[in-house]
Amino acid sequence: MIHPATQSKPWYREPWPWFLVSLPATAVVAGLTTAWIAFKTADGLVVGDYYKEGLAINQTLERDDAARALGLIATLKSVDGTLMLTLAGHLKTYPGQLVLTLAHPTHQGMDHTLTLNAAGGGRYLAALPAMPNGKWHAQLVDTASTWRLAGVLHSPFTQAATLSFEPIVQ
Repeated sequence: MIHPATQSKPWYREPWPWFLVSLPATAVVAGLTTAWIAFKTADGLVVGDYYKEGLAINQTLERDDAARALGLIATLKSVDGTLMLTLAGHLKTYPGQLVLTLAHPTHQGMDHTLTLNAAGGGRYLAALPAMPNGKWHAQLVDTASTWRLAGVLHSPFTQAATLSFEPIVQ
């Protein structure tokens, strides 16, 4: 007669084979999940025509130099769903409109281009679009593109952000 303590159970009733099988099974599930995510999401480039953008870098640097010469600085804040921008510097006259581009760092399809209208005294207003939380690259230009200010914003806009001719990386 076999003692019950020495009687062996079938392999599928033992915990160790299941533990050892679970390790490669987890890797298979993770690999399939990664493949599904890669298939379902687009591989969007931040800039579609990177070569052309690279050639235009000298124009961008000239616009940064123009903003530096004018001593321009802009402060952005959100007030009740409205984006308020205050522009300061050595301008003789303030432009009637400014163009603000909010670019998502990884998804070009999420970018927003806003036209800000003058509200007097160097202040500009625009409706704030619905944007997912996270980091956004901002670029502000006048309608003639003679100068450029840049910076980094974090959505939701709970704190004021500053745009300058030398972007502050956060």
